[in-house]
Formats: sequence, structure tokens, C-alpha cells
Amino acid sequence: MISAVLFDLDDTLYPQQQWLDGAWHAVATRAAEEGVDPRRFEAVLREVAEEGSDRGGIIDRALARIDETRVSVPALVTVFRTHAPARLDPYPGVVDALDNLHRRVPLGLISDGDPGVQRAKLAALDLAPFFAGVVFSDEHGRGHRKPDPLPFCVALAQLEVEPHDAVYVGDRPAKDVAGALRAGLRAVRVRTGEWSAAPDDPQAWASVPTVVDAVELLGPPPDPVPPNRWRTRRRGQLTVQKKCTAGGIDGSLQSWARFAPTQWLPWARSSAAPAAWGVS
Repeated sequence: MISAVLFDLDDTLYPQQQWLDGAWHAVATRAAEEGVDPRRFEAVLREVAEEGSDRGGIIDRALARIDETRVSVPALVTVFRTHAPARLDPYPGVVDALDNLHRRVPLGLISDGDPGVQRAKLAALDLAPFFAGVVFSDEHGRGHRKPDPLPFCVALAQLEVEPHDAVYVGDRPAKDVAGALRAGLRAVRVRTGEWSAAPDDPQAWASVPTVVDAVELLGPPPDPVPPNRWRTRRRGQLTVQKKCTAGGIDGSLQSWARFAPTQWLPWARSSAAPAAWGVS
């Protein structure tokens, strides 16, 4: 059965490039105060970033590429980290999909990156009301970024759900899918954003084009469930011992009293995606 659904943020719920466009413009504008050509610098920042965000040091490499040594790199990094747009737009259909799903099961969010930056993104997207639990992995140390299982375990503890009863939806196989599997969750991979062409390695429970498809994969509920009903109506109080044994976390986390949802998702109880769903 599925009693909770967790989501990644960047390139899963919205195109991260949208945030980066504004951040690079802000960095180039700040550099212009020290005599740097902002248009040229912004173009180079984008060029370097497109070579791969994992390499890091994008600002340093962009400055080196234009032979610029006058600028304070820490000052530009501060501008990048404090970029907080008033609005970001989720991918089409995401708001309706989350609105539909959160009325049936609790939703959680797990995101890597500077917590201040990630909070600003979530605020600009106006998606926070859909999530009963939010975990920014860097608050537990950069070493616990995905695919480390710790942020998944923390999110599960927030929602009071066992790993085998949860599904995680994310865009990146090497981090999102791998991390979910290590923590004992099923993973649904969405093919959006920077890593959309990456191979399905490791293999997810299902691979679909978008978050909307991922939510549709779970199927429509047999009967409408009032918003937050899972929070207010108990179907027995269970004391359970939660364990997260994969990926270096061995042993039980704190016990809790779990309030089981009034309605589970009986149409999504299989541990393997049925062929009739047409997913791969």
C-alpha cells in the first residue's frame, strides 16, 4: 500500500533553469559594479553552467574564462545564494496534481542545496501548503545529500510512515532514485530538467515523463476524500518501530504513534507497476 508520497524539488516540480536565469542575471549585475561587462559575464555564466552543475565553482570558472581578477568572488556567491525571486512557475499541471494528491495522502519534500535558497524557491513556487513534511538535506550536513538515505528517513519520520509504504518522485536517477532505493522506498523517475536524458540507472519502480504522469500513475481515488481527512480521523493508533537499514544507517529511529489514514490507495498497492499502466 502507499500511505505517503515524497517529492524532489529542482527539475521535478519546476524547471530549475528558471531560477538560475534570475540568479545569473543578479550575479552579473553585481559584477558590473566592479567594472565587468554584465552581458558578457552573464552569457559566460550560463555557458559554464550548461557544462554541468555538478562540477561546482561556476562563478570562479566564468571569471577565469573572461580573465577577470578584480571581482570579489565571495560577494558574487552571496548574491547567488540570496537570490529570492518573488515568483517561480511550476511545471504545467503540477499545482492541480499536488492539490489532488495531498487530499488523499500526506506529501513530503526532500531537497538538496543551501537551505535558504531552497526555502526561497519553495516560497516563490507557492507549493509549501501541499507538504506535511519538508527536509532540506544540507541542514543535516552536505555529506547527507541524496543519495544518502538520511534525508529520506527524516522525511518518513516527519510523516510517520514506513519506507515500504512510501513512494518518492524525482528526476535524477543517481541521486533521487538511488537514494530512495537505499532508504527502502519505491521510486518514480520523471524525465524533466537537466538530467532528462540520463539512463535509468538504477532502475526505478516506474519512469514517466512528468510529475503529472507520476500522480496519474497512482490512479484516481475510488471516492473523494475531504482535505486533510487523514490528519483528523483515526483508524486505530499503532505504535511502530521505524527502521532505515540501507545505505549506512543501521538500526531503528525513534518510535512513534502512527495515525493511519482513513483511506489508503488501494489502486496502488502493488509492489511492481502493472503492465496495464503502460510505464517502464
